[in-house]
Amino acid sequence: MNDFIFGVYPYIAGTIFLVGSWIRFDREQYTWKADSSQFLNNDKMRLASNLFHIGIIAVFFGHFFGMLTPNSIFLAVGISDLAHQKIAIVAGIIFGGMCLAGAIMLIMRRLKDPRIMATSRKRDLLVIGWLLATVVVGLLTTLVSMSHVSHSDASTMIALTSYVQSVATLQADPSLLVDVNLIYKLHMLLGMTVFLIFPFTRLVHIWSVPLTYLGRAYQIVRTKYVSAR
Repeated sequence: MNDFIFGVYPYIAGTIFLVGSWIRFDREQYTWKADSSQFLNNDKMRLASNLFHIGIIAVFFGHFFGMLTPNSIFLAVGISDLAHQKIAIVAGIIFGGMCLAGAIMLIMRRLKDPRIMATSRKRDLLVIGWLLATVVVGLLTTLVSMSHVSHSDASTMIALTSYVQSVATLQADPSLLVDVNLIYKLHMLLGMTVFLIFPFTRLVHIWSVPLTYLGRAYQIVRTKYVSAR
């Protein structure tokens, strides 16, 4: 089971993530959207959305660069394995906490407002709930990591980064995770499943992030002057 979940499942999830997104964009472009419900109820929407999005974007890129950057590069710039782990803990607590708070606010807003609930799809609740569970378990891993740091033990972090890099290079080595605490494995399973369900949810709007907006030309807005008679 360990070999399947961490040796085969990452590639199943990754294939469905890429091919599924492509098929949905090709066949169902009218469903390629975030389905915002802000116009139905704007109460605390901006706060909840900003907390969630800032938190989850920071967590994603923290995982991406933290796990995929070769250990030799961190050592070359003076960041030891233990310091690397401490940075991951602090960043995880801050941005994971922001994501958790935003996700709770968003899901409670959806459950409590009859108008929003009436227009919600089951997959909307599924994806928010799944992300919430992934973040909660991720925050629990920081408690275990804090214990490791207190004993100056960075072996688990090294095992995790080595495993992720083995997956990225198409040479997945599940044996690296045999002795890793179950909470880390659960967090990774939940995280991989996010990519599995991605093409079937509103998350596809991430592909359409408007990066060109940052460099677009200024817009000049003129009001029509109507003289009083």
